[in-house]
Amino acid sequence: MHSCYQYQGYPQSNRIMTRTAHDQFAKQYLEELLAYLGQVQTSRDVPSEVRQIDVYFVPAATPTTAPETLGVLGQMASTTGLFEVFRNPPTPVEIRTCKLKLYSLQGDLLRQARREKNSLSESDLPRLWVLSPSCSERLVNGFGAQLDQSGNWIPGIYFMPEFEKTALVAIDQLPANLNTLWLRVLGRGATQQQAVNELLSLPQGHPFRRNLLEILSNWRVNVQLRQNPNQENQELIMNLSPAYLELQEATLQEGIQRGVQQGVQQERQEMLEYLLNFQFGSIDEELASIIDALLQLPREEFTPLVFNLSREELLQRFGRS
Repeated sequence: MHSCYQYQGYPQSNRIMTRTAHDQFAKQYLEELLAYLGQVQTSRDVPSEVRQIDVYFVPAATPTTAPETLGVLGQMASTTGLFEVFRNPPTPVEIRTCKLKLYSLQGDLLRQARREKNSLSESDLPRLWVLSPSCSERLVNGFGAQLDQSGNWIPGIYFMPEFEKTALVAIDQLPANLNTLWLRVLGRGATQQQAVNELLSLPQGHPFRRNLLEILSNWRVNVQLRQNPNQENQELIMNLSPAYLELQEATLQEGIQRGVQQGVQQERQEMLEYLLNFQFGSIDEELASIIDALLQLPREEFTPLVFNLSREELLQRFGRS
């Protein structure tokens, strides 16, 4: 991804590190969501001068999740597409660079189809989605992009002329609802902050919730590890902190629960070994081999068995034939 970082007073290396952290996060984030709907390839090379597409997506014939689950992102993923994600609003030059990737890839796909004696229709060619935290009126007008007039797409998505197969997504202009949540997480400032809070309010069992919290938390850690974080990074850390703290709390509770379960299991095993020692004087190799099988039973079931069955009967029932 190629965000336009124009900070005053911050070294170029800091801008690159910030951009790289966002690049890695956005690719991992989109890959996690789009993998439910089809084949995802990040950092795909395109021919001629080496360039990389942030995320290249090909829909599956039978996705494992209904596209509607991802709202507008799922609607975008109904056809083959390129996703270019910007942390800061892109410049016209950066938009043109994205379009060059699109046309280079289209040419590559057409040549491949000819070699394989296949045909590609206009609808088979990929579409470019430029995801930006905001889009100025000048940028939108400069590319002749317009809101959809058919009613199929929500406000905030500007389509360039039909055959350019390119759309600008102004994330801050998208309606704030579940339908746009997955895109608004990629926004900035208050837009992103609200989206993260909405993500946290999803039910605990939601299929995307836990994995996305982990991705957001990793992004926060990566940003926080940067030396001399600038104002933008400090804002980002604040936006991602609720997700980070939620995940830490959930991980702690899971660890406590696992510890309790392990303690109970250890207690049951010690009780069983005590009973076997008491009944048979010692636990030899043969008796030790049936302990796991006995532990599959509730304590109230294995206790009378140890007392009422002979050693041979126990081994015959739970061990050797």
